[in-house]
Amino acid sequence: MDNGKQLFKTIYLSGPIMDEHEGVAREWRESAKRLFAGKYRLLDPMRRKFVDREVDSANEIVEFDLLDVRNADIILVNYSRPSIGTSMEVFYASHVLGKFVVAFSPYEYRECSPWMVRYCTKILGSLEEAVEYIGIHFSRDME
Repeated sequence: MDNGKQLFKTIYLSGPIMDEHEGVAREWRESAKRLFAGKYRLLDPMRRKFVDREVDSANEIVEFDLLDVRNADIILVNYSRPSIGTSMEVFYASHVLGKFVVAFSPYEYRECSPWMVRYCTKILGSLEEAVEYIGIHFSRDME
């Protein structure tokens, strides 16, 4: 039955990529894909094969990431360390587009940037907690 609504909410997987330790940027995203399997449509910026620090790729990286943010219903943020790109995506999603931003972070509240606290709708302690939170508040059954 098509009532004009998409079947799955779309989640953009935001988090450090550039300067991240080898494999870490991909690892948590793969875990998120397993945890969300079949329940949400996920937009993973790592699906694109760009090279950091090349001028022609830099503009494409930003434009495609912003497109993903615009196309997402929810932004899931790995706030494991400061990241300029992640912070820009969070601000754009929350302040400019009014999107719901759910982050997970090892930081205690008092250690979090006031900007991240202000522009993340919710900050939880782990990926699993964030997945559970999204499941409770954004399941298809609630529509």
